[in-house]
Amino acid sequence: MSGSPPPSGGFVRRVGLFQATAINMSQMCGIGPFVTIPLMVAAFGGPQAVVGFVAGAILALADGLVWAELGAAMPGSGGSYVYLRQAFQYRTGRLMPFLFVWTAMLFIPLIMSTGVVGFVQYLGYLAPDLGQTSGDLVGLGVIALVVILLWRGIEHIARITAVMWAVMITSVLLVILAAATDFSAHLAFTYPAHAFDLGSNTFWIGFAGGLTIGIYDYLGYNTTAYMGAEIKDPGRTLPRSIIFSILGIMTIYLLLQIGTLGVIDWHRMTDAKDIASTSVASAVLEETWGKGAADTVTVLILITAFASVFTGLLGGSRVPYDAARDRVFFRPYARLHPKHRFPTLGLATMGVITAIGFLIGRHTDLATLIQLLTTVMVIVQALAQIVALSVLRKRRPTLRRPYRMWLYPVPSVIAFVGWCVIYGYADKNSPGRHPIEWSLAWLALGCVAYVLWARFEKVWPCGPKEITEDYPTQETTPAEPAGR
Repeated sequence: MSGSPPPSGGFVRRVGLFQATAINMSQMCGIGPFVTIPLMVAAFGGPQAVVGFVAGAILALADGLVWAELGAAMPGSGGSYVYLRQAFQYRTGRLMPFLFVWTAMLFIPLIMSTGVVGFVQYLGYLAPDLGQTSGDLVGLGVIALVVILLWRGIEHIARITAVMWAVMITSVLLVILAAATDFSAHLAFTYPAHAFDLGSNTFWIGFAGGLTIGIYDYLGYNTTAYMGAEIKDPGRTLPRSIIFSILGIMTIYLLLQIGTLGVIDWHRMTDAKDIASTSVASAVLEETWGKGAADTVTVLILITAFASVFTGLLGGSRVPYDAARDRVFFRPYARLHPKHRFPTLGLATMGVITAIGFLIGRHTDLATLIQLLTTVMVIVQALAQIVALSVLRKRRPTLRRPYRMWLYPVPSVIAFVGWCVIYGYADKNSPGRHPIEWSLAWLALGCVAYVLWARFEKVWPCGPKEITEDYPTQETTPAEPAGR
């Protein structure tokens, strides 16, 4: 309930609007844009790659409005798990929330693993002789340190996150400022022939690949929704933290992308032997302010990468906790630390999977890893959650909604189409990797696991459905102004 205290012995509402927005922005603007600008350029084949960040922002904002309404109405720990449980329990019992947790236990730490891959990648700028094995050990050490720091109370984490957010903003602004001091419009806005040939299949394959990379860079706008039970006045704070963080990061990304393209020739970003293909922000600083400035900002970028992994595991570890507490996932995940009140097993498990994903990314390809993790999350989280919003509006019209989506259902439709484009083009953008097939196989395995679990718990389809409408309704149903 918005503004209400959590149950005795549960989470404590201590995270305000500034800290909530900082948590989202730290997760969104981690190492992502610093390693994906070259990937975006490669996908589009030129500086028109800025289209990918614009498209990603539109999709993030449309999807963010879905999260905003659901999060404000049902501010429980677990995010999508809560929304899917409430929407689909009438027909499929606990299947959908179980499948969400099943996939989230994979895609959330895989997202974090890409941040650690980027961390090691930029560390290579400061230590050019860093070998494969040394880089692997450094990355694993970073993951261990994150888990150790998270092994404490939320009040300490909120303060740490605010400091990391300031470092993140500083590093990004320095790169943008450096690019502005030596900006070349000719480099940034000279496009190759047929760059915007909308009749070409090549353009749309590149667009889908760029949209995938773009939405990956914006992922994190929903981090505080996973922490709904720890947010002060969530009915107001959650929607604002989501919308403010998307708009803020959108502005930063566009300035960063255009500024980088105005300093570094885009051909350098597609050359695997050029430092611009792995540490493009460092290349910008070296080109404009010299090697010393590049080294300094690279250190800040490393801190930013660390902060994104930190906040991602902070929010993600809450997902299996709420599911297990409501008997929709393995029961040991329902335990909280006796003193600091955080989910111990969820944090430990995601730390281990992050380490495995990091090693996979280091020994394969970062772009492919992004494609795989994005595809895994589309069906159960992205698409099902959009449907859940409409289902809940129909089934529970009196549900208390402190925030209602602007221009409903237009943002839902835009988000649904965007996610379908990402999923439909996944195999073409990762030839030979079969991300669609792998995602379907993982989903099918989750269905088998659910049936076995349902037999043990004696729930639908091996027992009765349990309908629980946990969140408050209005006494009457007056029309609320859109976007309140």
